[in-house]
Amino acid sequence: MSWSARTFARNVSAQALAGATEPVYARLRGWIVDTVATRQDFGIDYDHPVGDQGLFGPDSVTWKIHADFPGMMAGGIAALMLQTLHPRALAGVWDHSRFRSDALGRLRNTTMFVAATTYAPTHHAERIIDIVDRMHARVTGETPEGEPYDARDPHLLTWVHCTEMAMFLEGYKRYRRADLPRHVEDAYFRETRVIAEKLGARDVPGSAQEMADYFVAIQPELRFDQRSRDTLAVLDTMALPIPVAGVSRRMFLGAGAALLPEWARLRMRRSYRQRVIDRGAAESLSRIGPVMRAAMSQGVGVRSAARCGATRDCLNFD
Repeated sequence: MSWSARTFARNVSAQALAGATEPVYARLRGWIVDTVATRQDFGIDYDHPVGDQGLFGPDSVTWKIHADFPGMMAGGIAALMLQTLHPRALAGVWDHSRFRSDALGRLRNTTMFVAATTYAPTHHAERIIDIVDRMHARVTGETPEGEPYDARDPHLLTWVHCTEMAMFLEGYKRYRRADLPRHVEDAYFRETRVIAEKLGARDVPGSAQEMADYFVAIQPELRFDQRSRDTLAVLDTMALPIPVAGVSRRMFLGAGAALLPEWARLRMRRSYRQRVIDRGAAESLSRIGPVMRAAMSQGVGVRSAARCGATRDCLNFD
């Protein structure tokens, strides 16, 4: 790591960790909730009915991966970056959402959907999937080149799912635990594909090897064009009003970019300077991760574990 990247990481971590008191946890917890909370809660009750394990349950790999806020936040940003490379998928966002004026809103919606389908009781999880499916029904049109798109297209649904699950897993490995066994990775992809299939996706990868093969096969469909650049520029200015000194928007964006596979970095033409900053941001998030986890010690994962009669230990591999 270069001097500048090390310095950036050291300064951010020192400032944040030095202030890791209960008031700091409270401010950070409030910011996290405000950042990821949607304007609508859709009436989701993570505490009832008692005993309902939802679509996965406390014994699943998915509960563990999705319980880690730093990895999920960075992974979500990386997934948004990856999604800019598919022109038909990007056209749907460009034409039918407020992404350019409210990038944080899209991140919130993704967070809500993932939290609900992961931890909510079965009825609520399936209801959210149905709501999203009905929203997708309105998202149709053409790209600037005249290619038709439909958000219910099984092929596009698979693309969006794969970018998210692949980056969530990379986020967990980068910022929580790097030594996940291959069978755990396989279980994660096998478990989570049920969500994509319920939305209508087909041929969804169910193992780490299948996921790797998928990203090789889809390369001819991807391109980095002006819309891609404009969308990344929106992400670069996304409002993240973080209340703890030293924890910056740049850290989260860089930590997300650090998760991108090499082929994506090359397509996006990320410069040497950008990569240096990304590495520094990744180290910063790794160091401050424990503070963020402590601040979120009573999140929906813990509440859902209690609903199922399990302890918070079910959210960790060790």
